[in-house]
Amino acid sequence: MPVNITSIKTSSNGAWQGDNPLDYAFPLLIVQTVLILVVSRFLAFCFKPLRQPKVIAEIVGGILLGPSAFGRNKKYLNRIFPAWSAPILESVASIGLLFFLFLVGLELNLSSIRRGSKRALGIALAGISLPFICGIGIAFVLRKTIDGADKVGYGQFLVFMGVALSITAFPVLARILAELKLLTTDIGEIAMAAAALNDVAAWILLALAVALADGNNGGHKNPLVSVWVLLSGAAFVTFMFVIMRPAMKWVARRCAQQQDVVDEAYICLTLAGVLVSGFITDLIGIHSIFGAFVFGLAIPKSGNFAGILIERIEDFVAGLLLPLYFAASGLKTDVAKIRGAEAWGLLALVISTACAGKILGTFAAAMMFMIPVRESLTLGVLMNTKGLVELIVLNIGKEKKVLNDETFAILVLMALFTTFITTPTVMTIYRPARGLSTRTHRKLSDLTTTDDSKEELRILACVHDPRNVPSIVTLIESIRSTKNSILKLFVMHLVELTERSSSIVMVHRVRRNGFPFFNRFRRGECHDRVAEAFQGFSQLSRVMVRPTTAISAMSTMHEDICHVADKKRITMIILPFHVQWRDEGDGLVENVSQSWRAVNQRVLKHAPCSVAVLVDRGLGSETQNPGPNSSVAHRVCIIFLGGPDDREALELGGRIAEHPTVMVTVIRFVEKDGKESKGEMLRLSPAQTQCSDPTSSCSTTKMNCEKERELDETAVAEFRRKCGGVDFKEKVASNVVEGVLTIGQSRDYDLIVVGKGRFPSNIVAEHAELGPIGDILTSSAHGIVSSVLVIQQHDNAHAEEAPVSKVVVQTEHEKFTTDESSSVPEISKDFV
Repeated sequence: MPVNITSIKTSSNGAWQGDNPLDYAFPLLIVQTVLILVVSRFLAFCFKPLRQPKVIAEIVGGILLGPSAFGRNKKYLNRIFPAWSAPILESVASIGLLFFLFLVGLELNLSSIRRGSKRALGIALAGISLPFICGIGIAFVLRKTIDGADKVGYGQFLVFMGVALSITAFPVLARILAELKLLTTDIGEIAMAAAALNDVAAWILLALAVALADGNNGGHKNPLVSVWVLLSGAAFVTFMFVIMRPAMKWVARRCAQQQDVVDEAYICLTLAGVLVSGFITDLIGIHSIFGAFVFGLAIPKSGNFAGILIERIEDFVAGLLLPLYFAASGLKTDVAKIRGAEAWGLLALVISTACAGKILGTFAAAMMFMIPVRESLTLGVLMNTKGLVELIVLNIGKEKKVLNDETFAILVLMALFTTFITTPTVMTIYRPARGLSTRTHRKLSDLTTTDDSKEELRILACVHDPRNVPSIVTLIESIRSTKNSILKLFVMHLVELTERSSSIVMVHRVRRNGFPFFNRFRRGECHDRVAEAFQGFSQLSRVMVRPTTAISAMSTMHEDICHVADKKRITMIILPFHVQWRDEGDGLVENVSQSWRAVNQRVLKHAPCSVAVLVDRGLGSETQNPGPNSSVAHRVCIIFLGGPDDREALELGGRIAEHPTVMVTVIRFVEKDGKESKGEMLRLSPAQTQCSDPTSSCSTTKMNCEKERELDETAVAEFRRKCGGVDFKEKVASNVVEGVLTIGQSRDYDLIVVGKGRFPSNIVAEHAELGPIGDILTSSAHGIVSSVLVIQQHDNAHAEEAPVSKVVVQTEHEKFTTDESSSVPEISKDFV
């Protein structure tokens, strides 16, 4: 039933007065928006394990909401997406598209094209030319096969098909490269430069196609209209780069003087400029998105103005408005139009031709520039990425009636398939080794035994929140005053990689050759809050600080940490615990994302050096360290039970003891009456012998207990010789758990340092990465307010691990079948 658009009202009078909100424009738009967001976010969550870009979920979500799936129910389609609502939804979505193309222009740095030089230019030309020719060939086949395809003029149909097959989705490619940590590698930079050239060429070709389509629609138009459209478009581009670019450079310089605070007038005028640019290109006869894209290109990328613009609008545009565009596209896509074997054969032909043309063209050009075979093939697959930009081209083609329903559906599925296969294919053919250590594994004791008394103590401190900074600074300050070592601190700010434009810009800024890089502090160049805090610490102390930012997917964050630890010859990595306690009177616990816990566990498993996990309960705050010198932990307790991790904790305690304002106490638990209590002191009830953490594991290494005891005695004797003034206590306890809890609950210490102990224990560990003793001290149920540092000494001999449930069973069996002197799995402490 036709609807008079002028009779549609914006809002209803409410259900109480008998109005159905879905019959009114604005309430219906709200329902549509919420439905689209829920579906696209759910699909993005489902596709995340497959490491697919979010654009895949949004395209699939749009298709599902349209006539291909849910829309088969006409009642649903007429109620939720009635025909009269389409112009409203598309208008709102077009605003999002306009600003998204502006963001794409902001991301695309023309200087990267110049840096790519001849290789990028040659690869881009080959990657456009061959698929464009293939697209023209496919156009002839489609015109003869699909009903109605021959009603469009040859010129515009050939150009649209050529553009559809030759385009590379620059924003989608950037996100795939960032996810695979290839964005700042040689292959990534070539791909980005070639994609940038490809994108610029594609938009020029698209402008030509639109001009041809408009100039030939209807016999009353003059064919010279296309020429006038192109000349006007060229004049617009010239104006933007000759007049507007210098003006925007002046704005960027003014904003650079204001650091992170930018006058709202500049932001508003710039956003208004996006709308005006879109209006002008639409007035010319080119699609409005072309104007927004060119305006984004004209804004200088140096300084912080472009970054602030991105941060201001990216979430609203990419998170809310852009999914509406995919839904609007999905409502036009009817997969059911592809009927019969012939139509599906055409789909297979289009997909294979598109992939072959793009991959082979790029591969051949890359080989001509002497790029190795594997890298050349990877470049071809990367340049085959379609996605959003492809969908924009297809929608314009459908809007201009160049593509009919069947052709449109075939090309949408082609774009979806080519983008979907990119990530898994690249991971299969090109995955450089990462996170693998090639140097000698390091621990604190290595510095003590070295002949070079001035060897640096190198520490890598990882921070994922500014609130981690005070405790890390306090801990480093406690360690820094050593007599035989120079302390060098590397600070790594851990940031999760997202599909936001600001994430991609940050990757370009903080990574080189695929990995984080370190810069010296320079006055006026520090804009990161974490780096600023450590810069102040560096100026006030004798510690050399080098900051960096690691922006990576959570699943591969540990690779960056381990790579830096290996490359910089780090002795100890400090990780913040994923749970933070803040004393606000009611004992509130702030739980950080469990993803950070998984990062810590992977670092503990793969690190090429010792690792310390810091459980912060206000270390460095005035509440825990009252007094004028609150930047130092004044009271530190080292708990020693035995084993390699405890020896590493004791070694660190010796360094802390050299600080003049820190009081160190070492408490060593010894066996009761010699040997008669061995194996009983940490025993819990049988009901508690199962670990609650399914991810927990412990070392399966066979170790000689007698040798371990000898090493423990040697370490203790050496410590007492070097640190004679330290308060050293030996406790004979019938139950070590109670003894440890007594220490923690005494509130006598600001920081308690313990070894992790990675060997089987019958203590239930809620957080297996902390070991049995660290977990006891960390539990919020015991009323302990001291911060805890849990140390794991790295040793290749202890690297092989198994799930704790299997090891516990084995240990219980071996306990009754082996005698004391045999080689048995080392229990986490001598008493377990």
